[in-house]
Amino acid sequence: MRGVAGVGALAAPVGPWPRLERSQIPTEIVDLSASQLSAALRQGLVSSVEVMRAYLDHIHRYNPVYNAIVSMASDDDLIAQAERADQALARGEYWGWMHGMPHAVKDLADARGFPTSQGSPIYAGTLPSEDSFMIGRIRDQGAIFIGKTNVPEFGMGSQSYNPVFGATGSACDPALTAGGSSGGAACGLGTHMLPVADGSDLMGSLRNPGAFNNVIGFRPSQGRVPGGAAGDLFYQQMSTDGPMGRNVEDTIRLLHSIAGFDPAQPLSLRDAIPPFDEFVAPRLAGLRIGWMGSYEGRLEMEPGILELCEGNLRALAGAGAIVEECMPEYDMDRLWHTWLLLRHWTRHGARALYDDPDTRRLLKPEAVWEIEGSFGASAGDIYQAGVARADWFRALGALFERYDVLALPTAQVFPFPKEIHWPESINGVKMDTYHRWMEVVIGGTLAGLPVVNVPVGFDERGRPMGMQLMGPFGDDRGVLELAMAYERITDHLDRRPALVEAR
Repeated sequence: MRGVAGVGALAAPVGPWPRLERSQIPTEIVDLSASQLSAALRQGLVSSVEVMRAYLDHIHRYNPVYNAIVSMASDDDLIAQAERADQALARGEYWGWMHGMPHAVKDLADARGFPTSQGSPIYAGTLPSEDSFMIGRIRDQGAIFIGKTNVPEFGMGSQSYNPVFGATGSACDPALTAGGSSGGAACGLGTHMLPVADGSDLMGSLRNPGAFNNVIGFRPSQGRVPGGAAGDLFYQQMSTDGPMGRNVEDTIRLLHSIAGFDPAQPLSLRDAIPPFDEFVAPRLAGLRIGWMGSYEGRLEMEPGILELCEGNLRALAGAGAIVEECMPEYDMDRLWHTWLLLRHWTRHGARALYDDPDTRRLLKPEAVWEIEGSFGASAGDIYQAGVARADWFRALGALFERYDVLALPTAQVFPFPKEIHWPESINGVKMDTYHRWMEVVIGGTLAGLPVVNVPVGFDERGRPMGMQLMGPFGDDRGVLELAMAYERITDHLDRRPALVEAR
């Protein structure tokens, strides 16, 4: 897509910051986007104390129903921190674009002063001594941490339930799942309990909750957001941290904060993500989109999903984009088995929890299955999986010679009741693992490519869905610029859910 920019197909750039007047501040401060909120704080149109009180009131009204935010700090402490943020601004100290803004951290990441449970009774109440790498970068932007966002146990599964905090409901219907593993983050955004959110993605954990809550979720190129100097630095390159937002602009601003080279991470990318004012939405005329759909029927899809995606692709075509069906030249059974092997391998680090009977009994069955799946993997198996992954990367690369972007649905089912741990079948076809119903997301993960979830609308029951837009490796900017253009010709993000208040 940067190639499209190179032939002069770009529109005029968007200004760096929205300029607000006091009359533009809505009755509900929480309805300001993160970018608008940042500008309002910086201009002195609202104070951090006003913002914090507005968010706390909103959270206390709705979080008991949706269960997005857990392990919250006390109101008094948060108000005191907001007062200090206001005092600093009055002295001319500006900490960053999130100065004085409330933020909650995904409960797989460490934030100093808050417990990291990972959704597991094994770690519930564990207090870290310092921030994880990404969270430190967010703190450096002036955010005030208010709590954590709910996750599935150890982040395993695209359904955010656990025995410590319970299940998180979708912002669009709290009886349905918010997805996962960044389910609490996405629900917090969709309900306006958070201005912006951090997350992570191994098997769609930024994308699936984005779709299930009608918000933006962006999985960056592998190495774009450093994971910090801990654990395996070379081989297990499948999970990545990333941003979520109520709109594309907010998502870009958070990405700019958390991305960047880290000398302690040998595989982190050295090129920089520019600030938001350098992002430019492309004109869509001539943009080439390869629609992979359900991989020619290989992936079971709940009725209505493909139709919603294709309706939005027609809107892109109406704006001048060229949309064609395509299929990578690759054995998709090989891709799935490669995924299973490497996914199991990433869980071998939890072997000690499995070997100890006292902790094994606290693991959910899916976690036990994942760990056990790593036991029989040989060096030869891992080598062959690495070759298969490289072949997949090359197969997608061949498609990128014809297309600027590739598109897929974000999930194979609409949000389902949060009491169900995972869909056991789609269209009567049995799902043979607890995550087979999310097979549609593994392609972006295994290739390490930048992928954004954009909303495609709702079915007749009001359940949201999204579509993945995937670009070449390293072209995070191009993918997000396309998302900006898509946002301009659709209105899905404007649809606010009717929130259910705690009684």
